[in-house]
Amino acid sequence: MRTILFNSLVVLFLISCTNNDSIDLTIYNPDLSIIQNLDNGVLPLDIVAELGAASLHGLQYAGGYIFHVDETDGSVLIATDYSEAGITAWGDIFDLDTNSIIGSGLTNTELIVAGNANDNSINGVEHDGDYAFKTVLDLEYNNFDDWFIPSRDSMQAIYDNVHVLGMGDFNEDLTYWTSTKVGYSPYVMNFSIDWGGIALPGLCTNSNGIMIVRKL
Repeated sequence: MRTILFNSLVVLFLISCTNNDSIDLTIYNPDLSIIQNLDNGVLPLDIVAELGAASLHGLQYAGGYIFHVDETDGSVLIATDYSEAGITAWGDIFDLDTNSIIGSGLTNTELIVAGNANDNSINGVEHDGDYAFKTVLDLEYNNFDDWFIPSRDSMQAIYDNVHVLGMGDFNEDLTYWTSTKVGYSPYVMNFSIDWGGIALPGLCTNSNGIMIVRKL
């Protein structure tokens, strides 16, 4: 009888171990938090399919706060404040149009840094020191080194999908640069209620705060 009982327990143990080993952690598990699912390798789009994109908005993850999920390619955009850099100059003044759409910030940032590498003294300002876009492109922060400055529409999404929800670490006392520029006019944004989350044309001659974004 004892032999039969022992053998039964061994079989149950083996079955239990086999079942545990067969669990695929990359499949969405409603018993876990969203962050735990992401850490397990569950795709953001799988979470969106279960809970909707808004369920991810404002969550602190991978160095910042999630503010956008692209429901076409599954990429995720994350933002955080970098006001510890202080208010920072735009850089050289030169004529350049960059994109406004969500996700264009990296290309915008690279274009602005490339433009600053030229001799722009004919426009009256040739910046010799640190400036916002080079600072961010070279930045290692929160254990990541792929930061850029968000586009105008990304900044709007950060306001709508994180700040309005009472999440994030953004400073209402600062005006932030965006990487969207039309001609000589860069767009800037303040997160105070007075501005209402609308980016407006600013001046390259000003110094403003830095918001940083990375893409997963």
